[in-house]
Order: sequence, then C-alpha cells, then structure tokens
Amino acid sequence: MLFSCGNSNAKKVDAPAAAEAAASKPVKAKSYKLEIVAEYPHDVTSYTQGLFFHDGVMYESTGQYGSSTLRQVDLTTGKVIKRQNFNKKYFVEGSVVLGDNLYVLTWMEKVAFIYDAKTLEYRSAKSYPREGWGLTTDGKSLIASDGTSFLYFLDENMNQKSRLQVKVGARAVQWLNELEYIDGKVWANVYTSDEIAIIDPLSGQVEGVVDCRGLLPAELHTADTDVLNGIAYNPQDGKIYLTGKNWPKLYEIKLVPVE
Repeated sequence: MLFSCGNSNAKKVDAPAAAEAAASKPVKAKSYKLEIVAEYPHDVTSYTQGLFFHDGVMYESTGQYGSSTLRQVDLTTGKVIKRQNFNKKYFVEGSVVLGDNLYVLTWMEKVAFIYDAKTLEYRSAKSYPREGWGLTTDGKSLIASDGTSFLYFLDENMNQKSRLQVKVGARAVQWLNELEYIDGKVWANVYTSDEIAIIDPLSGQVEGVVDCRGLLPAELHTADTDVLNGIAYNPQDGKIYLTGKNWPKLYEIKLVPVE
C-alpha cells in the first residue's frame, strides 16, 4: 500500500487519484509500523509544515495565509519559546538549519527567507523558482520538495545543484511533502497519505514505507484536524518525532519491521 489517502482543504491537488495509481503495482520496499514511545502536547492551531531539531531545540514552521509562523518550541510543554510571524501574503512551508542560517520556504510566493538560527532574526530573502513544500539537509546541501516526485539539492545560496526523482521500482512517487534526513536517508511525508517514504538520496528509490495509520486516535480528531505532516529527528539522542497539521499531540516513535 503506497500511499493511502486522507483529506485536506489547503492545497487543491488530485492526490487521491495519484496515490491510487501508485498503489496499482507491488511495492518492493521494507514495511514498518509504529511503536509510540511517548507523547507530548502540540499546539492545535499549528498547521505544521516544517519540523526539526537544531542544537537540541525543536523548531516548527506553520502555514496558512494570515497565520504562518516560525517557532522555537519547548518539546515537553509544546509552548512557544520564540516566534516570528509572517505577513498575511505568505503561506509558510518547510524549514531547516544549514550552517548558522535557518531557511524557510513559502508555498506559491516564489521566495525563501533566511534567519539567524539562534535568534530567529531576519537576514535576507531569496528568489525561489518553484513551489515550496518540504525542506531538510544532509549537512552539505539543502534538500527540498515541491509536491512532485522530485527532490532538489541546493547550495547554501539556494542554487540548484541537482535533482533526483523518487521511485518505487519504476514508478514515480508524487506529492512528496515534509522532509527529514535521518541516518543517511530522506524521510518524506506524502501529501494526504498516512504513510512515510524512506528514500535513498543517491538512487531515489524508496527503501521503506512506514504505516502511520491510527497514530492520532479518532477521539482526538476535530473538524480542524488535518493530515499527518511533520517529521523531526534529534541527532543528540537519536529520537524521532511525528505530528500533523492542527494535531493536539506530538509523538516520539520507533519503527517496528513488518514481516
């Protein structure tokens, strides 16, 4: 099953049809389910677009026109430590730190913002040639998605160095969204899906599929609850966290292989 579909109102794309087509052939990738290790509060008003750790601190970028933000967040309480609000004309997307810069993408505005990673002070803006979706780094390059089947590798000035198509076998995997680099692999939320693709950044092949169905219990869903989106890896302790758009919880998880 790659990839199952859910519902969202923010981006009008025919993701369900694409996901159905992608599921038409067998998937040659390892399958995983989740073990929940711990759960933490998450701001239910956060339309999560980017989630990552830097120097032990959790950062989150949130979307929607008129309510987009960049935040440093206390993991245990879910409370905001520092926050930057964006002009209502921007819909904020993925974010990550490379060097001492914190990069933030916008969805359709063709601009990316750069901040001081520690203070969140504004540094500059860069023209960006495509839709912004997910953003992560391997420590050398920025790695971005744009809702297609491609990953884009960028330098620190956001110039494209290369691009890579993500596939399961010979089939392209569309709707790549929020990204995280974990142990040499790129983890990707797939828009409207309850699954995460684990991608080899050299070949573009999906090597693993994580089934996240039921991560947020049905009793915690409200009318505002949106899709799974948000993967964060803390390199200081090796822990992995997942959440979603307007979810009340953030979960520390472990992968369990499915035989």
